Parts: sequence; structure tokens; C-alpha cells
Amino acid sequence: MPSPTLILTKPVALVGMMGAGKSAVGQALAERLGVAFKDSDEALVQAANMSIAEIFDRDGEEFFRARETEVIDRLLTEDPGILSTGGGAFLSELNRDLISNKGVSVWLKADLELLWTRVRHKTTRPLLRTDDPYATLAKIFAERDPVYALADLTVEADEDYSITQMTEAVLAVLVAAEIVKED
Repeated sequence: MPSPTLILTKPVALVGMMGAGKSAVGQALAERLGVAFKDSDEALVQAANMSIAEIFDRDGEEFFRARETEVIDRLLTEDPGILSTGGGAFLSELNRDLISNKGVSVWLKADLELLWTRVRHKTTRPLLRTDDPYATLAKIFAERDPVYALADLTVEADEDYSITQMTEAVLAVLVAAEIVKED
């Protein structure tokens, strides 16, 4: 008997800290469901034809956040898919409302130590280019954790999970919430 087809009923926005796995899990989940994977940061960079750091430097954070909201709105309006949001995107009440009204938010919840093991050697994290990147990460984590907790659904990361195992954990939560249905 063939395995059932899984149908995504509305867009899923993955939220959480840098290093939580939004891109890696998002890509694997989109592939598993046969839907598009979208990354709000990548879409913003493409639309602006400059890096996020360049947008911040040239136009400021307020301008960046307004464009980020426009991009998230556009990506959520397209066919249901998996959207990876920038770490700061969910901090905006407007973005949280957009996501909840057009889709569902899923918090990839990872503890501070797991995040640190994943990001400490990366040079692509501008927020961590400080004298004490661990303390900076801990501060960001403490500020953002209560906001991420407002997500519609939560999936706990485990340091022993592979990307496939984390993807299956997210899928199980989406099926339980009837965001993904079997055909």
C-alpha cells in the first residue's frame, strides 16, 4: 500500500534564535512535504540587492524592519510553504499577527548551550561580533525567549537530534495541530 501523501494546509513560519535550525530544518521539511522553502532574510537581500548589514548601515534598522514585514507578508500570501524567518522578525507584534493570521508559527526551541555550540565558530553572525560573543548570545537569548514563547506551536530541539529527526519532530507537531493532513 503506498504511503499517504502529506498536505500542508497553510504556511508555516519557523521562528527562533540563530542556530536553532530554521534554515536546515525548514529546507528538509519543505522537501519532505513537497512545498517551497522560503527564507525571509534571503528574499529581503534579493529584493534590496544588498546584504542585511548593508541595509542596516545605509538605511537603519527601522527601514530594515519595515521591509522585513513587507517580505514576510508577501511570502505568506504565496502558496503554502515553509518560511524561515530572521531571528529578530518574530519580535515585531505586526509580524507575529501576520504570521498567525496567514499561517502558523513554530518555535524551534533550543537551549543556550546548544545554540552556542552551533554558532560559536560561525563568522556569518554579525550580532555576535563582540568582545564576548557568548555573553551577547546569552543576552539576546534572555530577551527573545519570552517572545518566541508566543509562537502558535513549539518543538524542543535536542542536541542529539539530526536534522532529519528534528524535521520529523516538527512534522509530528504539525500533524497533531492539523496543519499537515494525510491525503
